[in-house]
Amino acid sequence: MIKSSYLDHPAAPPRATLPWLAAAAAVWLLVVVFDPVPPLPMPGGAFTGTVSVTQGPFEGRHGWWALVETSSSHALADFANDPGLRPGSKTEIVGISDGKPGVARSRPYAARIRVRSFELADGSVLSDVGGSVSGHVMRRLEPYGEGRGLLAGFLIGDVSHVSDSDVEAMRLSGLSHFVAVSGSNVALFLLLVFVLSGPLALGPKRRAVIGLLAIPVYAAATRFEPSVMRASLMAAVAFGGRLVGIGFDAWQLLSVTVVILLVSDPYLAGDVGFQLSVAATAGVLVGAKWPLTGGVVQRALAVTVAAQLSVAPLLMAHFGTIPLLSPVLNLLAAPLVTAATAMGALGVAGPEILIDLASVSAGLVLAIARMGSGFPQVGFLGGLAAGLAGLVILRWRSLAPAAALLAAVWFGWATVVPAETAPPGSVVVLDVGQGDAILINGGEGRWALVDGGPDPVLLRSKLRSYGVAALDIVVLTHIHADHVLGLIDVVRTVPVGQILMDTEPHQSELVTEFLAAADGVAVRVPSPGESHQLGELTLEILGPLRRYASPNDQSIVIEVRGVARSMLLAGDIETFAQADLPARADVLKVPHQGAATSDPAWLQRVGAELAVISVGPNQFGHPEPWVTEVLEEAGAEVVRTDEAGDVVVPLS
Repeated sequence: MIKSSYLDHPAAPPRATLPWLAAAAAVWLLVVVFDPVPPLPMPGGAFTGTVSVTQGPFEGRHGWWALVETSSSHALADFANDPGLRPGSKTEIVGISDGKPGVARSRPYAARIRVRSFELADGSVLSDVGGSVSGHVMRRLEPYGEGRGLLAGFLIGDVSHVSDSDVEAMRLSGLSHFVAVSGSNVALFLLLVFVLSGPLALGPKRRAVIGLLAIPVYAAATRFEPSVMRASLMAAVAFGGRLVGIGFDAWQLLSVTVVILLVSDPYLAGDVGFQLSVAATAGVLVGAKWPLTGGVVQRALAVTVAAQLSVAPLLMAHFGTIPLLSPVLNLLAAPLVTAATAMGALGVAGPEILIDLASVSAGLVLAIARMGSGFPQVGFLGGLAAGLAGLVILRWRSLAPAAALLAAVWFGWATVVPAETAPPGSVVVLDVGQGDAILINGGEGRWALVDGGPDPVLLRSKLRSYGVAALDIVVLTHIHADHVLGLIDVVRTVPVGQILMDTEPHQSELVTEFLAAADGVAVRVPSPGESHQLGELTLEILGPLRRYASPNDQSIVIEVRGVARSMLLAGDIETFAQADLPARADVLKVPHQGAATSDPAWLQRVGAELAVISVGPNQFGHPEPWVTEVLEEAGAEVVRTDEAGDVVVPLS
């Protein structure tokens, strides 16, 4: 007789379960202390051979990659586009190995292989079936919009059609677990399978058999993500126990699952997704039995808070912050996610109208995430304050009011005070990689941003770290991606007073997307000679003085003047525009990452005492050595963002 099941006992661990938990903790500790054997080294150079995909592929910011096993070791294979592979697939690849070891998703590899071409050799039946399921889901969700892209994340954990900035918004609002497929997704999938199975699913043992057959297919469709493996194996153990007449409570299921997964794959111990999945599950089991009175909302909030508290140390360790209002946002988003996932699953197997309704619900979740991403994040000091106050309150109840008051003050200060400082009347050349993003603090809460760099996620993080809640002016100097890409997310999520741009006759799809995102914001074409007062700073437009054939020469050029000195923000202007612009300034933002497109005589004529080069890792040789030499010979101190990080330049 079955005494308990996966879903029947979300209880705090009873005494009989403690040995199971102790065993799981011991295995985890042994894995951490005795590191798994690293892969054998792999020589650099040309590589040709058959590899087996062990994890992935995953989409990164520079293409797709997968962890693969070669005949002699393990490697990280880089693909230009989605290769359509699944774990277990075997493929013949031709590429170049760098011979340099590294770590990806907690797993060490012997070398990175840049794949030039590949051909699928074969794959396991499971990976083929899983690929067919996920492929069917993705085809049914076409054409992708914001809602449908996020819906794919809810259903099978695929966020390849969700922008990087929205993925980051989900994380900052504490909602990213909704696209990390877990127990609720597995339960919904099994329910759908049972419904479609009809009479075959009548009776607990028949359902257990069908569940054991269906679970691996769903795990393969979601590319065996660690959170999926945890949830799937917990359900599989429960079904297996039901078949042989052994009952497990939820804590025992979690413990057995952890032991099995870590023994079969020790590297999971260091995987962030696996750690968060296990911790969140434990938190849910505890929160479900907290001695609280109230209705459904109170119980749901208790579970959410318990899960958030359980993962808080991990979030702090891996990401440095914890979303302050995550429990509330989860309470708002959870019903929408459940509705979207349920309707989406039925729509994938049935009428299109359900997919449309599900995408609307998913779009609302995205709106909550974007709104919540701007809420305060709890850093180390804020978390420490809350933790210490909690310990004091539990140990010395008489000190509870004083501890709560001090913690609130400390917590508020640590949460609200910006992590970085830029004094009023200063310009900050942000370290955003290979591109430009320049933040101007005029004082009195007035900010301007010139260009956005190539990485919207990094730029939003920078703005948060300086405490920028709104921008008076946003300037797009010209059309290239390393200047416009980051701005698309900024104008969508941050209040903006006005936008200055003058890109004609040059256009690009990114500029069109930027203008669409800026719908409702005033857009102006500035004229040379006009000035804008930003607190104690003056921003004067110097160029472009005419229409240029090169988009770089068409850059808007700005002189920022303070009480003490001036700074020339020269965009990416080249020799033609420089010849028309006989400017002088105390500080120069060197054009075009210090490329060999400047006139040496012009660099000298500017007469800057400080020259800042906004540059990141690149294959172009930027900055050109002679550019640095010319500036130094002219008496300028040259500072690079890839070496110095953010460069703060006081002008007042």
